[in-house]
Amino acid sequence: MTSKASTQELAEAIYTVNRHAKTAPEPQHLYHLKKEAIHRLLEDDKAKKIGMHFSDHPKLSNQHSTLLIQVADYYFHILPSKEDFEQYEHLGSLDHSYRNPRSKMPLGRAKHILYDYIGWKAEKKQKRVHNKQTRSSYYTPSSLGKMEWPPTKPHRNF
Repeated sequence: MTSKASTQELAEAIYTVNRHAKTAPEPQHLYHLKKEAIHRLLEDDKAKKIGMHFSDHPKLSNQHSTLLIQVADYYFHILPSKEDFEQYEHLGSLDHSYRNPRSKMPLGRAKHILYDYIGWKAEKKQKRVHNKQTRSSYYTPSSLGKMEWPPTKPHRNF
């Protein structure tokens, strides 16, 4: 599949998706999108593998490494394969002084660019259907805010 997006736009889109994934309540889809896009860029020779870094977030207290990938002016980390350990130099710990260039691309546009590039169809959100039968039998609706004010019927006759 051919994409109209430049390598720079793809890198900014991955940066945006990655940034949102770090704070998302359910980031699995965003991280999967990032991984698929990077693998496609590697296949198309639009990205290159640089080397290995120790991760800042050890899994189950065990140190592990991540593979550093360069896409245009941006750098990303993905999980390495066994071959990557044999082929690429280990660069040690992460350089915390380096930051990717800022991008103000909206998440929706970033996802659209990456979906188009890797040939995915965008997920359509399903509307939630509110089913009144799912309420507990102990549910009592509040009467707050349902009283007439000012009262139209006098309650007491004097």
